Amino acid sequence: MFDIGVNLTSSQFAKDGAQVVDRARQAGVTGMLITGTCVQESLAASALAQDYRDYCWSTAGVHPHHASEWNTQTAEQLRALAGRPEVVAIGECGLDFNRNFSTPDQQEAAFSAQLALAADLQMPVFLHCREAHSRFVALLSPWLDKLPAAVVHCFTGTAEELTDCLSLGLSVGITGWVCDERRGLALRALLPQIPADRLLLETDAPYLLPRDLQPKPASRRNEPGFLPHLVRQVAAWRQEDPQWLGQITDQNARRIFQLT
Repeated sequence: MFDIGVNLTSSQFAKDGAQVVDRARQAGVTGMLITGTCVQESLAASALAQDYRDYCWSTAGVHPHHASEWNTQTAEQLRALAGRPEVVAIGECGLDFNRNFSTPDQQEAAFSAQLALAADLQMPVFLHCREAHSRFVALLSPWLDKLPAAVVHCFTGTAEELTDCLSLGLSVGITGWVCDERRGLALRALLPQIPADRLLLETDAPYLLPRDLQPKPASRRNEPGFLPHLVRQVAAWRQEDPQWLGQITDQNARRIFQLT
């Protein structure tokens, strides 16, 4: 099983990052993708991936929250980062109209620039969309035939939004959000609609600790080592064998991100 979304650069992992990776290995996680959300974090993600070569890889991008930082230098830095062997996708990039830490115009400019960069470099994109679906689709669609692959990370949308994403050929990342009985039931019902070859699983650690995980860690911090719980739960809701689902989602990740 492969965790496509780990924020291993988070300060929450500063004291025990190596132990977190060890626990993931022991739990049966066969690889992980470390998320880059700005230039600094993308550099840190790349360095961590180098520390765990052939087990960890990373993305390089500017999250919509950081879109106000986008400039020519940022683009040049991301292009240079993307040339590193451990960097396998552009992102996390996209739109987030929920908090608007950067203005919608800034977000759209940074998103479009990163799509152009990914197309030029022929790299997959690792995507973020929150409360911005129509603009997200409008900006992304013209680039899809120029990109090798696109993954919508941490999907939490509606049935109609899932249909749109699947019709566009996107792969879909599912997190522990689906384990939340307060807000994840609608998404849980949609799980069987995602084709097995388009499904990816992720913890988004240290965030989104599954609410149904027992026993809960005292820190309330999510870890990639908890991915097996998500695999079991998603497999049950999709009425599939968890070992098979873990293997399929691992194969999907390795195909999409062109991992050796």
